[in-house]
Amino acid sequence: MHYRAVESTGEYLARLETGADWRAEIEDLAREVDAEAGWFNAMGAVQDAEVWFYDQDDTEYRSVTFDEPLEVAACVGNVARLDDDVFAHTHAVLSRESGQALAGHLDSATVFAGEVYLRTFAEPLVREHDAATDLDLWL
Repeated sequence: MHYRAVESTGEYLARLETGADWRAEIEDLAREVDAEAGWFNAMGAVQDAEVWFYDQDDTEYRSVTFDEPLEVAACVGNVARLDDDVFAHTHAVLSRESGQALAGHLDSATVFAGEVYLRTFAEPLVREHDAATDLDLWL
C-alpha cells in the first residue's frame, strides 16, 4: 500500500454545461481553480456515454458506447497530473429508464445536467506507469 497525508486547499461546487463533455468539464474546473490534485463526487444526467472496462488479463481497456439518455446515479473520481496536463479519473454508475445499472470508467459523455463537488489538495498527484498493472497510477 502507498499513502500520504493530504492538505485540503479548497472546496468547489459546479454545474456542468449542457452539451459539454462530462469529464472535460471536471478537468476544466480543476484547471480553473488551479488544482493538480483533488477528489470529486457528481450526479446528474447524460445524453450518451462511453464506458470503459479494464481487462486485467490483456491489460487494456474495453469500450462500450451507450447512445441513449442515462441518469448519473453516482460519479466519483480524482484529479491528478498525467502527461503534463490535468486528468480526471472518473468512475460512474449510470442507469437506464428501466432502472438497469451500467458502471465503469466514464471516458466521455454528453452532459444533459450535472452537479459536481470538488475538494482540492495542496500537493499535486502525478500519474506514472505502474508495471504490475500496466496502468498510470499516482503515488
